[in-house]
Amino acid sequence: MTSSYLYASARTPFGRFGGALADVRPDDLAATALSGVLAKVPGLDPARIDDVVWGCANQAGEDNRNVGRMAVLLAGLPVGVPATTVNRLCGSSLDAAMIGSRTIETGDADVVVVGGVESMTRAPWVLPKPARAYPAGNVTAVSTTLGWRLVNDRMPAVWTVSLGESNEHLAERFSISRERQDEFAARSHQLADAAWAAGFYDDLTVPVEGVELTRDESVRPGSSADRLAGLKASFRTNGTITAGNASPLNDGASALVLGSESAGLGVDPVARIAGRGVHALAPQEFGFAPVEAAEKALARAGITWAEVSAVELNEAFAVQSLACLDAWKIDPAIVNAQGGAIAIGHPLGASGARVLGTLAKRLVESGERYGVAAICIGVGQGLAVVLENVTEGVS
Repeated sequence: MTSSYLYASARTPFGRFGGALADVRPDDLAATALSGVLAKVPGLDPARIDDVVWGCANQAGEDNRNVGRMAVLLAGLPVGVPATTVNRLCGSSLDAAMIGSRTIETGDADVVVVGGVESMTRAPWVLPKPARAYPAGNVTAVSTTLGWRLVNDRMPAVWTVSLGESNEHLAERFSISRERQDEFAARSHQLADAAWAAGFYDDLTVPVEGVELTRDESVRPGSSADRLAGLKASFRTNGTITAGNASPLNDGASALVLGSESAGLGVDPVARIAGRGVHALAPQEFGFAPVEAAEKALARAGITWAEVSAVELNEAFAVQSLACLDAWKIDPAIVNAQGGAIAIGHPLGASGARVLGTLAKRLVESGERYGVAAICIGVGQGLAVVLENVTEGVS
């Protein structure tokens, strides 16, 4: 088997719910990210792309009917470039990267473009079809923006609690205080703001046509733990989770170019896909699933946490991020050093490729060898990928 490598990363700035990207269709966002990442590999003839694997969590509205293929067509790629869309909820685009890397390693492809998209603003309301013609009663429209909808009655109630309530259970289980969560959330905003100011994200993001958005819209530069402490709990009267220490609702897209070492793309690879891991728990325990997913990825890479210099963990909630860090027993300073999803945003299908692209750049800038990207996934799952820096001067 050959190895698979990451050659280039690009994403749109992430817009807040109802914000700057609200008028942009998800398939257009996807096409923007796809075109943006290919512009970074000018020597690649698009006709050489063996497949496009795209992530999307919703797929109930304008992102239906294989939004990955729609992105290929809207981006003006040759009609002979195939594409598929995968759905592992919040982990969809990281799953796409894992699928793409496996395809390269088995020799079934030489170049695969992967990524994901989500417009949580434009997610539609849906109505169930009636069981018989001409029903006389009312029907409730259900929002598809986030969480369970049209739940099967056979599902145990403990599995179908809200994402927030699931994480309140996690806070109780691991005795993670509101204060720790607010401090973690404030750090995310402060680091993201500093990273944007320093230009870290400038070459990772591409503009969206017709939109004046030059940085992630949810970042709050003046955020502090004291300010966050004044917010009301969102899921329990005396709870710990607020709108300030959880990721917001967002719109955006991200993309990566993967290839074999001999792909001949005209640019050097920046990182090798060294290990992958997937794990599942009870649905209400989803926030803790990255713990074992990362352990599996490390084992497959043949390394331990002692060799890891950078971690990108998607911050769905501050509490689940802290639970994972505590379990891994790693230095918090190496985690999300350029900010995380609490500040940057979490457009579900786009987040996995976003954390992987960010991780690769962190490793290149630091010259360190190994990093881990991980993400928790609703309904009890987690994914993780280990990257190995293959640029010159790696320590």
